[in-house]
Amino acid sequence: MGYAFAGPDIAFLVSAAGRAALAEVGALPLTDGSLLADLARVRRAHGAAAAALVETVRLRRRAAGKLDGAGEWLFTDDALQQATPSAVARHRAVRLAGRAVHDVTCSIGGELAALAQTCTAVIGSDIDPIRLAMAAHNLGVAAAGPGTIEPEPGRWAGPAGADTEDPAPVALLRADALVPCSRDTVVVADPGRRAGGKRTHDPAALQPPLPDLLAAYAGRDLVVKCAPGLDFSRLDWPGEIELVSLDGGVREACLWSPGLTAPGITRRATVLRTGHPPSTLTDADPDDIPEREPGAFIVDPDGAVVRAGLVRQYAAKHGLWQLDPRIAYLTGDTVPPNTRGFRILDRFELREKPLRAELRRRDCGPLEILVRGVDLDPDRLRRTLAPTGRTPYTLVVTRIGRTAAVFLCTATPATPG
Repeated sequence: MGYAFAGPDIAFLVSAAGRAALAEVGALPLTDGSLLADLARVRRAHGAAAAALVETVRLRRRAAGKLDGAGEWLFTDDALQQATPSAVARHRAVRLAGRAVHDVTCSIGGELAALAQTCTAVIGSDIDPIRLAMAAHNLGVAAAGPGTIEPEPGRWAGPAGADTEDPAPVALLRADALVPCSRDTVVVADPGRRAGGKRTHDPAALQPPLPDLLAAYAGRDLVVKCAPGLDFSRLDWPGEIELVSLDGGVREACLWSPGLTAPGITRRATVLRTGHPPSTLTDADPDDIPEREPGAFIVDPDGAVVRAGLVRQYAAKHGLWQLDPRIAYLTGDTVPPNTRGFRILDRFELREKPLRAELRRRDCGPLEILVRGVDLDPDRLRRTLAPTGRTPYTLVVTRIGRTAAVFLCTATPATPG
């Protein structure tokens, strides 16, 4: 759960004394092996503030690979876990460019930082005064103390430059996400994804519950960030569901209301890779692909493409076809740019004894085993095959028709494109 920050912690951390103490603690290793000794040292120097100082430094270090420029930010453990990576937030901000936006679950402000770069007006609100105070500090809003950014009852703080004596890049207020308090804005929400301390895939178990959130903003332009494993079969969503991956890992599913997407698009896959422009597919793209025998390579599409159900569209775009119409593995004679492929060397039946003998003959050593469509434990199979040689190989085990097939392959590195 992490340390539970309170108002006095925030006031100290943003003060000159707190900043100096954070710099001092930031010079300590704070590793698992040194943590007890480091914490004792900080307690001797800073007393009751020690836990907040150590937690803040450790969270900032964790945030470094996720959020741009977060070295001076404040976090809670839960807020950092759910914070959207900066690259993903920037992608969404580009889609919302030129709009006035209200993030009704703004937390510590990670999404707001990206929205402020593209949108005409940005409002952030949250029910948690501690996270809201952290957002005020992180975004440079003048009123950074808990409670001081809550407007008078019934009044809307307004976007930057609108009826405010001291305009700020982002306007913050304390509000319940289920009680609308802005007009003429695109509403952005990121419901909490844990229930009872465990991650949930039930839309009704999110905080706030997704059905209640959709009802509260019915008829509004709405963007809702969700976990990629959310069970969308429990949700009758009339707009677009976008699956987004970053550097090979699927990070989120994002719901876009009908007014924010092109007519006829209900699924989108966006692949983000550091140093490359975004790659996007939708269910409006062509999906005609041939039926052929396996080509020279096997291609495993990015997880966003698979989860969005756009494998055929990906294959059509890159001149590939499926090994089996029900399985997401693709095949072809070339590998798409920025994609890892597997060159097929041979094909076998799934019979352990002859497969083990063949791997020994080929001096197989490091062995990667990929499985899809077959009830098989890769780790158990690797122990059974017991490779002891020096040459690395990949086994792709999949179902073709009613038969389990094993492809012996060598992995090919992703080629830039």
